[in-house]
Amino acid sequence: MGARPSSPLSKRQQQQLRGQMDSLLRTFLPCYRRQLAAVVIKHIAQELGPKEPAKCQLSHTKKLPRIREHQGPLTLLWGHPPQWQPTFCVLRGDGCLEWFSHKEEFEAGARPLGSAALTGYTLLTSQRDYLCLLDDLCPSSSGDLVQEESLQLLEEPVRFVLFLVHPFRAHLCFYVGTRGAQRAWRLSLQGAIRLRATVLQRSKAPAACAFLDAVRLYRGHRGYSSGDSEMLGSDAEVLSAELMRELLPTLRPQTLRSLRGAGRTRARACSEFLDAVHTAVLAWASAGLRAFQPEKDALLAALERTVRADLEQILQQRAQRAGRIEADIRDALEACLCRVVNPQLPQLTVALLSPVEAMLGAVQTLLIRGMDRLFSHLRKNPSGPRLRREVYEFGEIPWDPELMQACYREAERNRSHLAQLAEPFGFLRVRSLVFGAQDLVQQLMASAVTTFLQLADKCLTSALDCSQAVEQLEKVRGLVLKKFTSDSETARWSFTRDWLLGIIWPFVWSQLRVSCNLEQSEVDGDILAVGSQVLTTEGVCRDVIQGLLLQRIDREVKQILSASDRSCSPADFSAPQWDQEGADEEAEVQR
Repeated sequence: MGARPSSPLSKRQQQQLRGQMDSLLRTFLPCYRRQLAAVVIKHIAQELGPKEPAKCQLSHTKKLPRIREHQGPLTLLWGHPPQWQPTFCVLRGDGCLEWFSHKEEFEAGARPLGSAALTGYTLLTSQRDYLCLLDDLCPSSSGDLVQEESLQLLEEPVRFVLFLVHPFRAHLCFYVGTRGAQRAWRLSLQGAIRLRATVLQRSKAPAACAFLDAVRLYRGHRGYSSGDSEMLGSDAEVLSAELMRELLPTLRPQTLRSLRGAGRTRARACSEFLDAVHTAVLAWASAGLRAFQPEKDALLAALERTVRADLEQILQQRAQRAGRIEADIRDALEACLCRVVNPQLPQLTVALLSPVEAMLGAVQTLLIRGMDRLFSHLRKNPSGPRLRREVYEFGEIPWDPELMQACYREAERNRSHLAQLAEPFGFLRVRSLVFGAQDLVQQLMASAVTTFLQLADKCLTSALDCSQAVEQLEKVRGLVLKKFTSDSETARWSFTRDWLLGIIWPFVWSQLRVSCNLEQSEVDGDILAVGSQVLTTEGVCRDVIQGLLLQRIDREVKQILSASDRSCSPADFSAPQWDQEGADEEAEVQR
């Protein structure tokens, strides 16, 4: 569904959408500017502060996260009236799906018939579930059935279906010939959806962190909680989703009333019209952010100069203000923690730790099996080309959706339970949390594979026979597993505390804004660093609350991990006891 171009909007509609996006940007960009200042302070303070021991032992891969390209025949619901038509589909490494009439057109470099970036989509593999979704979008009355002929094809049983659905983009309906092909496409499409969704969350750039913080604050100031559909994708996609969320309550009913047909026919037409609206909104969001780019670059450069020159004074001002704010809010914060947070925190911590530990165990098992497979082929003294192929396949493990599925599946298993535990806090981003956990284990696997191949390349020479080479690789394996254990503990700790803070912090902030009378005008208007918006009352207040919450979260995580006879303090993870021993072993391997 939605494989045809969406109906064009009128000139008046396009102008109206542009005005609405311009209005959103005028409200959002001041918040973005303040958050850019906040992250620059943190970045420079960390850079100039005491140097901590390196937390990561594994070597990070230089390869960007990607999806292994997948291609093959799929039958697509296409045309008016819609018909099932064969196509040749290609899933690109950047998470975009393209479809062609024939494989030969793709191989000849022809333009695709259509394409879709898979940001924000959900994949369904049940025809019944998809029809129920259409019925929920636009319930049919008893007199509508005669008008449903154009969608009877969807009601006829079709095996091995793949439905890509989106709250405000056109649906894509496919089926494939075999269960194996359906599974391969399902795993690849799910990986592409995750890759597109977490592009900002994976970025460590100050601007990306500032943008996400600004979106949360923007939504908080308007009284909304940040849901998954509003926080996925690139910066332009996030802002587009924000405006679409604001438009949908009135836009969808108006659209349905103006469309011909009934029931599922109207639901299909509505999704295609909303796709046209989203396309226009996305274009204006992209244009607005491009126009802001020169100002953002100049602002970041000015902030760098201002903060570096006045850092000591800024930090002193912040410390003084933070002390007064902490004294003012401590009683209210403690009351909020005792009433709501403390009773829920142990269960919530366990619900986060359990799947992360299971995923890390699955990654370690997969890593060991991959190394064992290499050793097995090396012992058999294979030909050079065969061994190079095995090494290549080992290096591709992190990007192989079939192999990594066992690791990813662990993140999904207690998803509904976690959603129930987070519900009292108004947390609506469980899907993003699951995606984040899956990204984490993929990155750990990529780093472990990269480290193994780097060390193996250094210790293996043409002078070694097979038995000597295997002996050297056994040493490499032991060293890589030690590094992996250290990084796994660090990742487990960081992921759990970061998401606990993400779940609890917005709720606590909303409670304290009321109980401590932190009015909007005072919070936004008080600039503490003269001549620059690098320090605001709101920013200091948020930092103070988050710092106090992290103290409570760290105690809880440490207590739970200690109960399992694990050493888990942040200091232990930042400087593992075997660090020097590992360095000596690495030197020995290279010799």
